[in-house]
Amino acid sequence: MRRREKKSRKLRGWRTHSWGRVGQHRSRGQRGGGGKIGLLKHKKSLLLKITNGELYPLIGKHGFYRPSPKVNVINVGDLNELIDSLMRRNLIKMEGDKYVIDLTQLGYGKLLGEGKIKKPVVVKVKAASARAIKAIKEAGGEVLIVQ
Repeated sequence: MRRREKKSRKLRGWRTHSWGRVGQHRSRGQRGGGGKIGLLKHKKSLLLKITNGELYPLIGKHGFYRPSPKVNVINVGDLNELIDSLMRRNLIKMEGDKYVIDLTQLGYGKLLGEGKIKKPVVVKVKAASARAIKAIKEAGGEVLIVQ
């Protein structure tokens, strides 16, 4: 074993301590990046060493994404506010003393129970929450589930 003086003592005053120009030997520039950077490119042998040849956990996509269909929803309270403007535009009808609203034609898929409704309405919709059905029945209307 050879014992040497530390180079750092001898190279005081020399900015780079013999490691070349501008900050070599400090950052990760000469190692091809730090950490797991480059495992699929220039550090392939390191990847094989880490995983013992089993590349599964580190490479590729795992599992799948199942998108759920987007459903436009409307609350009972919002429906109460819309009735007058829909009536002016002739998008809903009156049958007797009840307003008949087809939410599927208006682009809504589900009726939710937030808010209150004061007018009796007959609502045609693909799906409705129990709270929405209860609110409309209390106002003297009904909900028709359409397929």
